[in-house]
Amino acid sequence: MTIHEAQQKLLFQLYHIYDNAEAAAIVNLVMENITDWKKVDRILNKNVPLSNPQLELFEKYSAALMMHEPVQYVLHEAWFCGMKFYVDENVLIPRPETEELVDWIVQELSSEQRGMGNNKQDPPLIMLDIGTGSGSVPIALKKKLDHAIIYSCDISKNALQVAKQNASSNAADVHFIDLDFLNKEDRSQLPSCHIIVSNPPYIPLLEKNSLAEHVKNFEPHTALFVNDNDPLVFYKAIADFAAEKLLLPGRIYVETHEELAGNVKKLFLQKGFDEVTIKKDIYGKDRMLKATMLL
Repeated sequence: MTIHEAQQKLLFQLYHIYDNAEAAAIVNLVMENITDWKKVDRILNKNVPLSNPQLELFEKYSAALMMHEPVQYVLHEAWFCGMKFYVDENVLIPRPETEELVDWIVQELSSEQRGMGNNKQDPPLIMLDIGTGSGSVPIALKKKLDHAIIYSCDISKNALQVAKQNASSNAADVHFIDLDFLNKEDRSQLPSCHIIVSNPPYIPLLEKNSLAEHVKNFEPHTALFVNDNDPLVFYKAIADFAAEKLLLPGRIYVETHEELAGNVKKLFLQKGFDEVTIKKDIYGKDRMLKATMLL
């Protein structure tokens, strides 16, 4: 089977699961992984036959993809903020919307020269990421704000192992902590900080069946879902933690459910934050929120 034949075969199979653009993007990732050639090289060498080891990988990947397994888990790799991350079923797949959250934080702090190390007289900027998953958020922040001291916690030991692996492969010094943030006694162990960042679980269980199969059947439910009767549980815990440990003036940056953003804003205002801003993502959804406490 040639490179071109393999590509067309997989493309035809995936058209039954994904829309045309997503199917093409998945095939591109798979073929690049198998051949180690970019798209232009594969076009120039489209009649080159796949080797036996490459054919075995192709069949293995194809079978997994036809079972709706996300391509990132199949290949054990995902890209986030220009960096490659190892991912498996223990962690959420990093998403473009979360890159926007990181970019927002970096843009604001860069304009203020915080965490950049430009003023040696300033005390170090301390940041806390809640719910590390693959480690994509704290690692990306550390790479862009090198002089910031960054802590990150998660309840999943397996997720923390993935995050530590990614921090090592991307040469990022992040302090990972194993704890249950919803447990008040556990989170009291965390350090005081100037910035809190989180992409917490926020999808009500009621919405589970509306999600795509490759999401609800493969990604970790503890990182996705919250109980229908208390969808703001993590934001409440973050606000309570901030009341005790946020160094002032300080900020919280979070990702949230588009239909709950207004409720999250109201919650932070009720908890004493001075300013709360909702920001839309690239799809026009109310996806990110910043809460500022001045004094």
